[in-house]
Amino acid sequence: MSHNPKRILVIGTADTKSDEMLYLQSCIENCGGEAQMMDVGVLGDPPFTPCHSKHAVAAAVGMTNQQIIDLGDENHAMVKHAEGATKLAKRLHEAGEIDGMLAIGGSMATDLALDVADILPLGFPKFIVSTVAFSAVLPPERIAPDVMMILWAGGLYGLNSICRAVLGQAAGAVVGACQHSSAELFDKPLIGMTSLGKSSLKYMVHLKPELERRGFELAVFHTTGMGGRALESLAAQGLLAAVLDFSLIEVSNHEHGSVVSAGANRLEAAGRAGIPQIVAPGGVTLVDLCSWASIPKQFSDREIHTHNRLIACAKLNADEREVSARAIVKKLNSASGPTTFIMPLLGIDEWDKVGGPFHDEEGLTRFIDVIRTGLKAPVELLEVDAHINDSAFGDAVLGVLDAWVENGTVKI
Repeated sequence: MSHNPKRILVIGTADTKSDEMLYLQSCIENCGGEAQMMDVGVLGDPPFTPCHSKHAVAAAVGMTNQQIIDLGDENHAMVKHAEGATKLAKRLHEAGEIDGMLAIGGSMATDLALDVADILPLGFPKFIVSTVAFSAVLPPERIAPDVMMILWAGGLYGLNSICRAVLGQAAGAVVGACQHSSAELFDKPLIGMTSLGKSSLKYMVHLKPELERRGFELAVFHTTGMGGRALESLAAQGLLAAVLDFSLIEVSNHEHGSVVSAGANRLEAAGRAGIPQIVAPGGVTLVDLCSWASIPKQFSDREIHTHNRLIACAKLNADEREVSARAIVKKLNSASGPTTFIMPLLGIDEWDKVGGPFHDEEGLTRFIDVIRTGLKAPVELLEVDAHINDSAFGDAVLGVLDAWVENGTVKI
């Protein structure tokens, strides 16, 4: 074993998953790590003594385990245990007593584990073995931006060869992540930018070298649901010097019922945290759909563009673009920090140029009208007589950012 073994917080219901937790402990130790068991069970007693008992979890939220039992409802009990586990894990991390987290369970323990993962900072290894991994029951706003998950195949009740294989992989993954995770995070002020691929939105090609030349580090988030969720999470944690949110298709998708959503609170975290943000409506010409699913009835009369076997898209009509614009306006008008909305008057993705498959002059005009009449001071509206993929758009972005740097709004 290493002279300085990586300490893994293993979270599970030790009364019902003792065999699995003990197997994980042996796997972690075989990888050179050290397991610290946290029992988040409520009713039963485990056959081993965990480092952090269910009583310690309850005490972290100011209750006894019996008081949690007396709530009389399994959901209420697990919510309280989730709160206690989160507080305890946060305290252990801040005291430097753990190096990684590994949680196992079904839907109940996964619900709890998502809260724990969310409270631990970016770069801290966090792994969840779950019977509902990758399931549609997991809303995007619950998923931490760097959490790792694996499906607990065959793991509902008792150990077997499939279960051992999954648990062994999870143990190796989290110990390896601890051994190789980088401590060199945020050595430069970090800017978060949203985009789609370069075939649709190209501004990052122009802006990345310019931002780096100014002393920033740039992280570009792919707005296909989880990308926007990750940006929101980092903004909520106050880890971004500024946000350049130029691809708002996730906001529009959510308004029109698409599953390619980053949650109902997309485009809100930076404004709530007071982080300076420059916003533009890239991609709000279409709605994303699943290529492998039936086309929703409301879009059945549209021409469908199949991007790949996962994602397809349909053109938004003018009414739907107005709906999207109103949602954007409402969110930005609630921002508490400096906010500039840049409106490219000649189009907002590569496919809506004149002659392109999503070009709709009426739809763009109605979208612009809602933005013009809806945004209120102190939100600044800057209109640019250019397409979002033109260099003039990027120059306008840099003009706003440079002014913010000069007056101290954005720190370098």
